[in-house]
Amino acid sequence: MLYYCAMGTNFAPAPQAPSAVPPQPGSPARPHKSHGWIWFLVLLVAGAAGYRYYAQVQAKTSGAVPAEKAPSKKGSAAFPVVAAPVRRGDFNLFLTGLGSAAAYNTVTIRSRVDGELIHVAFTEGQFVQKGDLLAEIDSRPFEAQLVQAEGQLARDQAMLDNAKLDQIRYAQLSQQGVIARQQSDTQSSMVHQYEGAVKADQGAIENIKVNLVYCRILSPLTGRIGLRLVDQGNIVHAADVNGMATVTQLQPIAVIFNLAQDYLPDIMRKWRAGVILPVEAWDRDLKQRIATGKLLTVDNAIDPGTGTAKLKAEFSNLDNALFPNQFVNARLLIETRHGVVVAPAAAVQHSPTSSFVYVVHEDKTVEMRTVTPGPVQGDDALIENGLKPGEIVVIDGVDKLQQGSRVEVRMVGQGNGKNQPRSAGGRGSETK
Repeated sequence: MLYYCAMGTNFAPAPQAPSAVPPQPGSPARPHKSHGWIWFLVLLVAGAAGYRYYAQVQAKTSGAVPAEKAPSKKGSAAFPVVAAPVRRGDFNLFLTGLGSAAAYNTVTIRSRVDGELIHVAFTEGQFVQKGDLLAEIDSRPFEAQLVQAEGQLARDQAMLDNAKLDQIRYAQLSQQGVIARQQSDTQSSMVHQYEGAVKADQGAIENIKVNLVYCRILSPLTGRIGLRLVDQGNIVHAADVNGMATVTQLQPIAVIFNLAQDYLPDIMRKWRAGVILPVEAWDRDLKQRIATGKLLTVDNAIDPGTGTAKLKAEFSNLDNALFPNQFVNARLLIETRHGVVVAPAAAVQHSPTSSFVYVVHEDKTVEMRTVTPGPVQGDDALIENGLKPGEIVVIDGVDKLQQGSRVEVRMVGQGNGKNQPRSAGGRGSETK
């Protein structure tokens, strides 16, 4: 209650009542405790839990997806990709088998007579022609034997001539009855004996002459000679096992390779019809073609352990790119399809239900299109349905693409090429 002065403006507040009623005499005192901070903490935790639950419910009801999985929209960042065009052309179907090169002919050079090796006329690794001198054996012992045999022949020939004259005389005397007929017959037998001795001498002379020819070792074929196994000055024998060197014929050369028996009907049908089946020899990684030849023949039996048949191909090998026992991948051209749609094999992607590619449109967006792929050969795949020649397909960078994604395209052959992928084909992609 305020009291105002009737004549002035000054005022004074009325005395206020005490804030608390003093305890009555005789009543017990109550302790003063505050529990407000506990309730504040409980309310704070409850509010945070409710907010998080509300956010999760809103995310489920709205069907939101993570930002990295949501399809890119117009104006979003473009994904860098490598692309290549689809073309129309010829598609070769190959059958690939493991094989090795084999020399057409291999000859081990050996001495056919015993004697000292006095001259080596070849260089290791040299290409020699048929008839070239390779080595010489000391021929002096055989020349001495020849002189001795010729002397023996002359003596026996003289005795034969004398025996023939005696035979004539004995025949006349026997007719006149001067000597017994038995003596004339004995003389005739003596003539035959000397004739035999002369022939034996002539044979010995021819044998020695042959040995003299063997003292000069000539190349039996045209080819490449290997490492020398005997040095000049050594004594060589006709019974030596290792020989002196080896000559291999490299032009032409053969490649023997294996193919599964399932392919034999098609191969034999064309081979018997006189069709020349080309064969290509590739390196171990199927990256470089070494030589090109043709199928020569097919083995007469199938290996029961592997179920494969051996085939032999012939290569001219004019550049000597193939060596005997060299490992190669042989590719037999069995068929050529003309005018088909061909796409890069790396562009074809596979899912559990279908195969598809990403086609790049003019507005730099991609379309996921289902295709029907055919055989794969190296970097190319035959597309039976789903693509047209001239369309652009993505071959690298498909892992982040979806329907309608925007892309930044770099065609194959542009840039430094460091990110260009390897073919999806490879060794296991050949036609089966």
